[in-house]
Amino acid sequence: MKKSLIALAVLAAAGAASAQSSVQLYGTADVWFGSVKNLGQKAQTVLEDGGVDDSRFGLKGSEDLGGGLKAIFTLEQGFKLDNGAQAAAGQAFSREATVGLEGKFGTVKLGKQFNAFDDVSGAAATVFDGALTPMNNVFESGAFATNDNNTVKYLSPSFSGFSGSVSYSFGENKTATVDATNNYALAGQYANGPFAAGIGYAVKDLGAAGEDKATRLNGSYNLGVATLKASYGLVDFANNNETNEYEIGVDYPVASNLVLSAGYAFSKKENGAGAKLSETNGFGLAAAYLLSKRTTAYVGATQATTENAAGVDTAKKTVYAVGVKHNF
Repeated sequence: MKKSLIALAVLAAAGAASAQSSVQLYGTADVWFGSVKNLGQKAQTVLEDGGVDDSRFGLKGSEDLGGGLKAIFTLEQGFKLDNGAQAAAGQAFSREATVGLEGKFGTVKLGKQFNAFDDVSGAAATVFDGALTPMNNVFESGAFATNDNNTVKYLSPSFSGFSGSVSYSFGENKTATVDATNNYALAGQYANGPFAAGIGYAVKDLGAAGEDKATRLNGSYNLGVATLKASYGLVDFANNNETNEYEIGVDYPVASNLVLSAGYAFSKKENGAGAKLSETNGFGLAAAYLLSKRTTAYVGATQATTENAAGVDTAKKTVYAVGVKHNF
């Protein structure tokens, strides 16, 4: 009898634990078919991953600890749908591997994860913030939106539309004579009604060479018939070079399940004396058709051209793509 009571108690405890905990498998599969042409080369037909979003799968879960506090975790791996390869060779969870706590105070996460700069980097990007997006082919500040190892990150709750985040990544490369190179980032966002805006700042520690710094400002306004978008970026390099960049564009919903998006991006790099080093221009145009709540078909084109100080083209890439994205 006692053994039966003990067994029932164990089963009841297990049922309560499962009711307070949850684990979810999720992911994205995105692949496109089309043509890529680089400067001085013939066009090549390709099948590639990630026209709108990078393919990935992951596990995330939470446990209710009581009093509004939760323990959370995320394990996320990127992969290439065109060849099945890992997004980063040798990494079991190339995108994120974190554990943390979530409550009324916000969220604290520890582990490999995207920094705070990434929270606002593509918030106002045109052309669905993917491979066809002008910003992603032109902006140098995009290189600061990274998923870093050994990172502590805090995300605030929303206060009347305002929210923020901060991250600090430990380099763990200290030696007897050299300090560790530790990176950090800050971000703030506002979203209320038709207007949204964001600001981000990131610092990459280069050790004895100094620091590279990036700032990003963006905003969007929904007019009802269309959404206007704009982004500005500034990169201050440790060698005194500087890059100014911007993107403008619009999302236009033709129907409830069909959206057109177009954008133009520009960047200019100068040295410490203000002399031009290079310029890059890019544009993109795409349409996305929702086949269901989880599946989207898309088609688009993009081109980015870079010229040197003398005005001679040093790089030019043109892409035409047709693809499909499925979330699960």
